[in-house]
Amino acid sequence: MKPTRLIPVMALAATPLFASQAVLAYSAGDTFVRGGFAQTDTRSDNGVLDSVSSGETGFTFGAGYLFTDQFGIELNSSEKIEHTFSAGGESNTLDRMPVNLMANYYPLGGFDSRVQPYVGAGLNYTRFSGEPEGVDARRSYGAVGQVGVDLAVTDNFMLNGFANYADVDSRISVDGERIGTAKVDPMTIGGGVTFRF
Repeated sequence: MKPTRLIPVMALAATPLFASQAVLAYSAGDTFVRGGFAQTDTRSDNGVLDSVSSGETGFTFGAGYLFTDQFGIELNSSEKIEHTFSAGGESNTLDRMPVNLMANYYPLGGFDSRVQPYVGAGLNYTRFSGEPEGVDARRSYGAVGQVGVDLAVTDNFMLNGFANYADVDSRISVDGERIGTAKVDPMTIGGGVTFRF
């Protein structure tokens, strides 16, 4: 076979190999969904509340899209997390449901690597519900940041680990009278899986 014909044949034969390696990297246009479990710890000083419990676990989920190889957005949340709290010597419960919208940066996006770390920052919205009668915990808006890593098992399936911290403050009212601000500021650490399309 002539050398000039050998080069295209070799390139054609190598294409599947290069393609199989390239898909391990995040690239522009990728869409993903995530799911897993996480544990939340709240700050030790909770403002107007004497204490807000830590260590609760729950199911987490999210979805995202990459505009470029290294930059994208992610919307994630979790099931309602029930916290116990005390105020005025009485113990009660309330539910917290966070929603995070973040811009993510993937430093190894576009590079052939099974390990794909990322960092993100954005806006947290937290809705409180299930308060005891007469108590109202207002919704919270604040900043949120996260770090995480995806470990590629196949082209489309990854193991995921993450940690995020959110600024969550809620104005507390009792019988219509505002008594102060509860500071929750949860640190959430979790893991699960990522499916990429």
